[in-house]
Amino acid sequence: MSSTAIYTVIKTMESPPIEIQDRIAEHIREYVSDLQDEARWDESFQKTQDNLVAAARRAKQEIAEGQARAMDYE
Repeated sequence: MSSTAIYTVIKTMESPPIEIQDRIAEHIREYVSDLQDEARWDESFQKTQDNLVAAARRAKQEIAEGQARAMDYE
């Protein structure tokens, strides 16, 4: 079930010494993990986008109606 790109990466990784192969593999694992984190973040953001827009509209309406209060950050 490997794509041509995966096959090419595997063939490319076979030529360096084992120590370098290990380092390459670790970099690839970290990179894939980062990509998966980004994908989860994007998915989560997309799921909450409508809620964020609705909250912003409510806040804007409350400000326009004079119902909003300044937040006390302390």
